[in-house]
Amino acid sequence: MIELGYALSSEELKPHDLVENARRAEHAGFGFALISDHFHPWLDVQGESPFVWSTIGAISQATESLAVGTGVTCPMIRTHPAIIAQAAATSAALMPGRFFLGVGTGENLNEHVLGDRWPGHEERLEMLEEAVALMRELWQGEVVTHRGRHYTVDRARLYTLPDEPPPVAVAAGGPDAAELAGRIGDAFVSTAPDEELVEAFRDAGGDGKPSYGQLTVCYAEERDGAIQTAFEQWPNAGLGGELGQELAMPSHYAAACDVLTPGQVAEKVVCGPDPDEHREAIAEFEQAGFDRVYVHQVGRDQEAFFGFYEREILPELQNVT
Repeated sequence: MIELGYALSSEELKPHDLVENARRAEHAGFGFALISDHFHPWLDVQGESPFVWSTIGAISQATESLAVGTGVTCPMIRTHPAIIAQAAATSAALMPGRFFLGVGTGENLNEHVLGDRWPGHEERLEMLEEAVALMRELWQGEVVTHRGRHYTVDRARLYTLPDEPPPVAVAAGGPDAAELAGRIGDAFVSTAPDEELVEAFRDAGGDGKPSYGQLTVCYAEERDGAIQTAFEQWPNAGLGGELGQELAMPSHYAAACDVLTPGQVAEKVVCGPDPDEHREAIAEFEQAGFDRVYVHQVGRDQEAFFGFYEREILPELQNVT
């Protein structure tokens, strides 16, 4: 049976709302949540982008059983992996047994802000592999000196550590990243029900490890209203290929989204109140090999979404095949 989680969308919600929604998700019966780590939102209209580690600290005190992971952090350019290692260790100490670190190769949108060069995809995969290895070494609690191809650490030691290092979930949108996730990760994260990616992850060493899939929806009582909300708030769902990693500013995403129609966005976002459509979308991930799906509700009306999923989706998970 697939496990259902909730996406905490830092691009759309203020930090206190994220904390309250994490508490609400736990109460509704979601088993886990992933929280996005951005410096900028995708679009100015989304309007938010709080510092993820402060928010996680608050969530740790507002919840009791909800597992929480970053969805996902880029531990490579904007923030050095040694700093991410410390942040993740503290988060795991605050939430014993229920924090995991989701990592990925990032987007230019967030990583250019300090003026650093934006590397190509293959180099970013190489950087991610070195960053994860360095973080795992620091989580052992010993003094670490590292002089690698991409990172230097000089006699660094983490003193605040959890009883067990946090699991590392590696995000992938293509087969090369999925293969890396299988080799270095404890879990896999993706935003599409792509069976080939799951197979690449498993073949590279991920067999038996968790696979998290992100499903984007927009629940509303009327389908047309849901489509309009998705089109206004999350049209970037309609952008394909590598564009989502390469653009530098929210205004660039807005320009790219100008060519999209509401119907094109609705093809990527499950819109409206039909529970069968939501169940079918969850089932697509399960059929592709994912064992965990976390649901992103677009827009400000999160409470209506929680009520709908409590009534119509969570009780029926055993019927999803």
